[in-house]
Amino acid sequence: MAKTIRCAIYTRKSTEEGLEQNFNSLNAQRESCEAYIKSQTHEGWKIIQKQYNDGGYSGGTMNRPAFQELLDDIKEGKIDIVVVYKVDRLTRSLMDFSKIIEVFDKHSASFVSITQHFNTTTSMGRLTLNILLSFAQFEREVTGERIRDKFAASAKKGLWITGIPPLGYIKDDNALKIDNTQAPKILTIFEKYLELKSVSTLKDYLDKNKIFTRSNKPFSKGNLYHILSNKVYLGKIVKGKNVYEGLHKALISTDIFNEVQKQLNDNCNNQTGKERNSSNAMLQGKMFDEKNNFFTPSKSTGRSGKRYCYYLNKEAKAGKLIAKDSIIRIPAQEIEDFVENKVKEYILNKKNILKLIKNCPIQKQEECLNHLKEIQPDKTQIKSLLNKIIIHKSFIEILIQKGALFKLITGFEDKDEMDATDMLNADETIILTFNIKIQEASRKGRTMTINDNGNQNKTLVEAIVKGFYYTDLIIKAKDKNKIPSELQTRNIRRLRKLRFLPPKLIEQIFKGNQNPDLTVEKLCEIGDKNLKSLSA
Repeated sequence: MAKTIRCAIYTRKSTEEGLEQNFNSLNAQRESCEAYIKSQTHEGWKIIQKQYNDGGYSGGTMNRPAFQELLDDIKEGKIDIVVVYKVDRLTRSLMDFSKIIEVFDKHSASFVSITQHFNTTTSMGRLTLNILLSFAQFEREVTGERIRDKFAASAKKGLWITGIPPLGYIKDDNALKIDNTQAPKILTIFEKYLELKSVSTLKDYLDKNKIFTRSNKPFSKGNLYHILSNKVYLGKIVKGKNVYEGLHKALISTDIFNEVQKQLNDNCNNQTGKERNSSNAMLQGKMFDEKNNFFTPSKSTGRSGKRYCYYLNKEAKAGKLIAKDSIIRIPAQEIEDFVENKVKEYILNKKNILKLIKNCPIQKQEECLNHLKEIQPDKTQIKSLLNKIIIHKSFIEILIQKGALFKLITGFEDKDEMDATDMLNADETIILTFNIKIQEASRKGRTMTINDNGNQNKTLVEAIVKGFYYTDLIIKAKDKNKIPSELQTRNIRRLRKLRFLPPKLIEQIFKGNQNPDLTVEKLCEIGDKNLKSLSA
């Protein structure tokens, strides 16, 4: 006997017009869904009596009473399948659609659209789901690009619209305004640095005189280096590598700022060769292979005179490794950027930090989260957090010192400032694991190429998503004879052929199991052949 599958019917109508009738749109949707469920009785499908009807609610929002009740019942395990007349009855937003599917997947529920042959209980339905979710990802990326463009345009105008204002300023109508209570601290920091000529001595002076951050915490060395090199105090707005004139007043004169930069540079150049090498090579002394052989910074010069920086396996340098079985070298910029970005992602994630400080009093947790908003970890700070980087053949392990991270988040410098609750398990390490891909290099052994997404070819996936996306836009065009010119370019006509790729091939590409020789051009040829065979 087939297992009973509990089916809930969800109906929705955007307006209240006609809902007063005895037989309205909601009734028509439910009747069709009931008929479909009854046709699947042999599979064990059974209609639950509770009704979920949203009359007069837009599909552009998830804030619908019956829909929220439906999600609650799914979370409580009362529903196996949600049946709708059309997918847009569930939602009209691809962004919301991906969130809904996450809830469904988490609680082992599926959904069926009876008029669009969309059924996530089948492999074909799940493939279609992957494509729709890729649409959502594409939509998010396009939105992100628009936001970044907006931020860049605002920076050019001298506006400050992102993040917490630097110490010494407050935000006033998307521009910076001098904060008279905090600005004197900035003047003191610059003047005293020129007098003391050392960040360490400057920090001691500030601590002794109880000159603290906005959240009343001692300045860390990283904070001070960032302040001393921040061009915002010159009246500038910095966006990436670009510097623009800001609408705010400068706190520091150009002469003092330039003098500070010269002193910082002189201090750096006055270090020993070993210290300079250590500071420039972010991962020196931190990186090992799976056999505990460590990597050392190394450089070489190409035929064109270009300098190449990388980390070289010590045993390889001594000629003790078999090239094809071992990772010989790792591009320095690639691995350093990777580690820096992954550690930043971790420590700027509020959920991760709350786990770290969960034993602290609530008030102290709030202080820590406020402090987190003020810090922008640089390479020096991140290096101090690292315990070890272990390079395996198929993955990387990044080990972070829990105690050092706690100090960075709280702003404390000495263990004596932390109570027993704070120091609980502080000596442990946090292990972050990420996939890598090994690329063969002739004669010189294996070179590591970082790849978070396994073997998935991002270029092919993006091309397929764009092909479906552009086709969808054209299908939705109200007047087929007035399709926008930007949708009629040669490249878009080419990508639209990918809509006709065999479903199995699309699934292979999304899973990263495709033939490695496949290119976008080859996929377009396959799609074109399929289209011609369908038209024949």
